[in-house]
Amino acid sequence: MTSRFLIFLVSLAACGWTASCAPQPEQAVSRDEIVFEPAYQGVDTRLLDGDLVNFHVSMRGARNEKDVHDYAECAAAQYTLIRGFGFARHVRTTTTNNQGGDWQGDAVYTISPSLPRGLKTIDAEVIVANCEDNGIPTV
Repeated sequence: MTSRFLIFLVSLAACGWTASCAPQPEQAVSRDEIVFEPAYQGVDTRLLDGDLVNFHVSMRGARNEKDVHDYAECAAAQYTLIRGFGFARHVRTTTTNNQGGDWQGDAVYTISPSLPRGLKTIDAEVIVANCEDNGIPTV
């Protein structure tokens, strides 16, 4: 064998060894792959002014803020129907995650008999049906 061929073989072996022993990047876990066993711990509803309503929700086992937001939205949709209205508009939601898996949400919605202006509007009947399909309790 020629020295060039030996150098090639050594280089090839080194490249193969380095590639196979290199640390592999961690793969991201999607939200849908996380085990989801929520414990919905209640809703506190406060009428702030006329059509402006505040919802405080509490739950355990949320995967992230979206689960808390969904719980608050379900409460808002049911409350809207209870008050005899059909629509709501999301104003804001803040969430906190305490150690131990306890999550709290503080959401504000306006409720109205007709579709309100804005981008974050909900049809209360549609949302309540969706919540029932997904096992999320309402007020």
